[in-house]
Formats: sequence, C-alpha cells, structure tokens
Amino acid sequence: MKPFIRTAAAAAVLALSAAGAQAANVLVVLSDASRLELRDQRSYDTGFYANELMQPVKKLLDAGHTITFATPLGKAPSVDRNSLDASLFGGEAAMKEHIALLDKLKLTSVSASPVVSLARVEQGGYAQFDAVYIPGGHAPMQDLIRSPAVGRLLSYFHNAAKPTALVCHGPAALVATLDQPEAFVAKLEAGGATPAKGWIYAGYRMTVISNAEEEAGKGYLNGGVMKLTPQTALERAGGKYSSGPNWAAHTVADRELITGQNPASAVAVADLLLARLPATALSNTK
Repeated sequence: MKPFIRTAAAAAVLALSAAGAQAANVLVVLSDASRLELRDQRSYDTGFYANELMQPVKKLLDAGHTITFATPLGKAPSVDRNSLDASLFGGEAAMKEHIALLDKLKLTSVSASPVVSLARVEQGGYAQFDAVYIPGGHAPMQDLIRSPAVGRLLSYFHNAAKPTALVCHGPAALVATLDQPEAFVAKLEAGGATPAKGWIYAGYRMTVISNAEEEAGKGYLNGGVMKLTPQTALERAGGKYSSGPNWAAHTVADRELITGQNPASAVAVADLLLARLPATALSNTK
C-alpha cells in the first residue's frame, strides 16, 4: 500500500515529532463544527476543548510519535473559548506551554492548518495508523456522532483491535459506527429511538461526560438545552456506561477502547494510550 501523502504544511508540522525507529503513527480526529445546534432554534459557539486535545498531543509528540490531524471535511477546527482556562491545564504556565504548541501546529489557521479530510485518510488507507484519538468539546455532537466517514474509520480500528481513545464528548463519535447513525441520532434528538441493534461496541464498558455534568455545566449554553446528551446516546446504543464524581478524572479501558469522562481525564487517557504504543528511540533517551 502506498504511504499516505500529507500536505506540505502537515509534513512541516509533523517534523516536530522526532522520528524514533519504533514511532507510532497516531490519527487525531477533530470536528469541523464551530457551533452546536441546540433546542428551540438556539446555538452555541463551540469547538474542541484545548486541554483535551493538547495534553495528549504533547505527550505523544514528546514520546516521539507521529500525529496526523483530520476532520470529516478537512476544515481547520475551532477551539472552544471556554476551554482556555488555566485550571484545566494545572496552572497558567502549563496552559501557556500547551497553547504555544497549538499555535505552532497552526491547527486552527484557515490558511495554514495541516488538517486533512477523512476522505483523504480513507484514500491513503487506515492501516498506516497505529491508534486513533478523539478529544471532546461539544463539537463532536454536531457532526462526528452521525458521520459515516467516522463510522468507517472507527469500525476499521475496532476490527483491527487497534487502540481507540476518546475523551469527554469525544466518545459520542462511537455512535457513528451504527448502521444509519444519522437516523438513530435524529430519533434520539426527537425523544424516541429504541435501543440499537448490532452495534460493534455493544457490551463494552465505557465512559463519556455524564448527564450530571451536562446539567451542572448547562450555564455554558447560555440558557440553551442540548438536543441529546452523550451518555444517553451511548447507553441507548448499547454501551455499559460508567461514571465517576463530577469533574474528577475517570477512565475506562475495555479491549481496544479507552474512554475518559471529562476534561480532567485527558492526561490519564493519554497515558493509557501511550502504554499501548511502542516505546521510541526518543522516549528511551529521556
């Protein structure tokens, strides 16, 4: 199979990860959405949560692994401004370090983002990737949860038993592997839908941001109400849901699947993912 050809910008970005002899190639999937549609014709400016993306990304790069960034349509993703909070990073200095890396990667730059489309990823072949990671923020609820392209990608990783890590709202993307996910999500948003049949993750233990946390954090939505919560979606799809205390780190690992409950879980999810990847020449010298 021919190697996946990245854009020149992506190649420049990925040079930041010193290539060890055993470096893994990790695909990070983000949402194209910058707004979440709510009930009653309202909407909410959103995107990815900065710490949920950058804490794992920095750990992966520091360990010598290679990262390819993708969205369904290949658009530059947006950062949720509410996530630019030092407490999520463990302090102001840590936040500045991670945001400086985000700026260096140019992920959110409309003109220079290295992000590619999932169509290009599929064309190049999923087999070149050793793991996939999907961070949260509300944005995955707008598109990833119902994306057939996301469904094909995650189905490959499931069938190949390759590490699949997701955090906060990110695990909602697992619903995309259902047959006709758009119809399933639409029925749930309308208050209906019977439990799904034939889901590849049925019976898996998993977590995602809890309904209790969504209720506690509803002030972020400026009075709006989500059409569907991730916990409800995963439970109705057939997952065995687990949660910890609100806003405390909580992770669940079951077979190839690694899930984290909330922003505080991003570092732990990254560590679980790293433990399943080969040690690199770079990491062995640290």
